Amino acid sequence: MSKRTSKKLINRRRRQRRVRKKIVGTTARPRLCVFRSSKHIYAQVIDDERGVTLAAASSIEKEFSFEGEGKRGAAQKVGALIADRAKAAKIETVVFDRNGYLYNSGRVRALAEAAREGGLQF
Repeated sequence: MSKRTSKKLINRRRRQRRVRKKIVGTTARPRLCVFRSSKHIYAQVIDDERGVTLAAASSIEKEFSFEGEGKRGAAQKVGALIADRAKAAKIETVVFDRNGYLYNSGRVRALAEAAREGGLQF
């Protein structure tokens, strides 16, 4: 791991801890957590009180394809998919956990906006 990469990871972990102090998913309002890798993006709706994942979606699923749309297009599709799966689980409102990633980075914002358009409130 290079020095630059490790510094980025350290800063992200610091932001992640700072955000998670304030954000807790409850049964009434679970947490929508985002994980972003270099190629894919993942989203989970988590009830922290029970320690259960209520809904999940990712760009790595078999039925998912985002050929030619790029990473931001994949994030939009995952946001719409997680909104549909949360609605199926009867979840209307969530707390958004960006997991230490910058919101204006593009992919995190695209996922959040697509989830809002899909009917989730946060």
